[in-house]
Amino acid sequence: MRTNLQLSLCLVLVSGGCLAASEFPAPATDIPAGADGQKATAVLSGGCFWGVEGVFERLKGVSDVVAGFAGGKASTAHYEMVSSGTTGHAESVKITYDPARISYGRLLQAFFSVAHDPTELNRQGPDEGTQYRSAIFYSSEDQKRVAEAYIAQLSSAKVFRRPIVTQVVPLTGFYAAEAYHQHFLDRNPDNPYIVNVDMPKIEALKRQYPDWLKKK
Repeated sequence: MRTNLQLSLCLVLVSGGCLAASEFPAPATDIPAGADGQKATAVLSGGCFWGVEGVFERLKGVSDVVAGFAGGKASTAHYEMVSSGTTGHAESVKITYDPARISYGRLLQAFFSVAHDPTELNRQGPDEGTQYRSAIFYSSEDQKRVAEAYIAQLSSAKVFRRPIVTQVVPLTGFYAAEAYHQHFLDRNPDNPYIVNVDMPKIEALKRQYPDWLKKK
């Protein structure tokens, strides 16, 4: 999956050709903030879950991020099986957040602008297969509405040179990945894949949205 040959083919970040950070639009449609201290969850898929998890773990208002699988059955939610590309699962992250501190729309803004390339079909950078597809797994009609509206907004504004291929599909289940995948980026900062593929996402996040970051 994450071989040295693949690393040599890696693209630094979003290859779809998005606008500069200062021009990347915030969602015009969002879910209203709830009362302070409430919790909500979002499940997103944008390629290898190591880097996507690392991006969202750094955002204010996010209390937990779990790397896992969505889109398939519980019986096949195992890394080696998912890596075959035949289970229907996508490597995903489940984000627990406080809607009073960070909105669902803002999560999607980070997802589309720095966490992955939404114009790559069934792949992400050096990784190929349906398990690396771009997807938003919604758990409410509000999430569906905001996701579809934001994709339409970005498409209309021609933020990317290529069409957005992100799926917006109902969440039927989320299954945590094996323990060694959790917080992989922070536990393995010198891993070649992390250095070449994922750390550029973290640097882009810091550069584009410094006010969104948790204090160290």
